[in-house]
Amino acid sequence: MPSLELSGNRRIETPLPAFIMAILNATPDSFWEGSRGGFSVAAACDSALGLVAEGADVIDIGGESTRPGAAYVSEDEELARVIPLVRAIRKRSPVPISIDTRKSRVLEAALAEGADILNDVSALADDPAMAGLAARSRVPVILMHKRGTPESMQANPEYANPVREVRDELLSRARFALEAGIAKDRIILDPGIGFGKRYEDNLALIAGLAEIVECGYPVLMALSRKSCIGTMTGRDVADRLSGTLAANLLAVERGAFMLRVHDVAETRDMLRVLQEIQNSGTH
Repeated sequence: MPSLELSGNRRIETPLPAFIMAILNATPDSFWEGSRGGFSVAAACDSALGLVAEGADVIDIGGESTRPGAAYVSEDEELARVIPLVRAIRKRSPVPISIDTRKSRVLEAALAEGADILNDVSALADDPAMAGLAARSRVPVILMHKRGTPESMQANPEYANPVREVRDELLSRARFALEAGIAKDRIILDPGIGFGKRYEDNLALIAGLAEIVECGYPVLMALSRKSCIGTMTGRDVADRLSGTLAANLLAVERGAFMLRVHDVAETRDMLRVLQEIQNSGTH
């Protein structure tokens, strides 16, 4: 049974084969309109509670779009987008909240409002104060692999062996986290599908995910409606649900610990079906 220890001696568990992290973007420009929480805190909070009702284990809130081509936003802008939403959700629900940020000031403010998890697309590389803050706060930390910045990362990415290179670079960031005082059982790795990767690199990472899982850290997969799913299926972003579910099922079979998704209810159904079929072999 997947489990994750949070700060304050709290632990979350799921009876399903993987945790479901729901995406809620406090941004006006994230690539999938359905993940945007709306332009009011009340509407975004209602969206979050709806995702919890559908079966989300964690709500992941981001105030800075990291889609290919996006520009970073200022610290003050990110704070203004994220903190009122964290506060509003925490007043109405105990659901674990993950903060998708590269900035320690944003994390610190979010933790003060009751956030539980750091999801850092820079793997603690962009803000020198981030690793120490995460260690002191004893929060789980998601380390995502990428090369370059969102504005330029898809220009000319090159890999000779994408699975091995991504694995080794993630393990390097995990060692950095350990040296900063972050406990090993609070480190989660994310191969960063679509972040400085070619189409063939993304395919290789999905197919070879077990090689990263075997390193001994929980692995999050974020495949939901991404461009590689569109290339596989020939579908626009609004029509990529079926392809996403298929890719996520394969990821869980290869050991994924958590799925970061836009479509919670459908992902939960997929995991239930997978669980029942897996369990049938033990009856």
